[in-house]
Amino acid sequence: MMTENQQLEAIEHHVKKALLSESSGHDWWHIHRVRNAALKIAAAEGANSFICQSAALLHDMIDDKLFDNPEAEKIKLQAFLEEIEVSKDDSDWILAIIDSISFKAGQGGVPETLEGQIVQDADRLDAIGAIGIARTMAYSGNKGRLIHDPEMQARDHLTLEEYRSGQDTAIMHFYEKLLKLKDLMNTSYAQKLAQDRHDYMLGFLEQFYAEWEGDK
Repeated sequence: MMTENQQLEAIEHHVKKALLSESSGHDWWHIHRVRNAALKIAAAEGANSFICQSAALLHDMIDDKLFDNPEAEKIKLQAFLEEIEVSKDDSDWILAIIDSISFKAGQGGVPETLEGQIVQDADRLDAIGAIGIARTMAYSGNKGRLIHDPEMQARDHLTLEEYRSGQDTAIMHFYEKLLKLKDLMNTSYAQKLAQDRHDYMLGFLEQFYAEWEGDK
């Protein structure tokens, strides 16, 4: 029977192999950062570390931004977890967290378990601040989107189809998602980190617009 540490090592290897060369900002190092953040929040909140780490490591493995057939990937993931001897209860728990944490045009809800809330916080923390800015630019470039177009304005009350349509720019993404995340954090630990990262993004936008106009 594999130990939890051995299972985590197997999961890490599995995800690293799949996402190491991903260039959209959802690469292995994004996973690595989310896992580390989830581990720290779990320790602060007294949550199940194994579940938090497993879900953090696997949270993008059935994402429709990365895979054409998420349902098929989910079946593969279930088989993989069974192969490395993760119990059915833990496997169901991990998969439920993965299903519940996405932002998706603001339509994502609050996960039912503390562990789900922690992984959601960790993932959202990696979408804001300096890292979030870098990832936004990487994702926009990967999808062929402009950095900025002053004639295009941020949209409210988007459907998932509109959110994923590509009819936006990197700067619009700040207003349609990133600047909203601070107030959506679940845990006190994440809320403290989010405030500093949020303020950094506001400073970036101020500088960006000043440079855009040639004022700085």
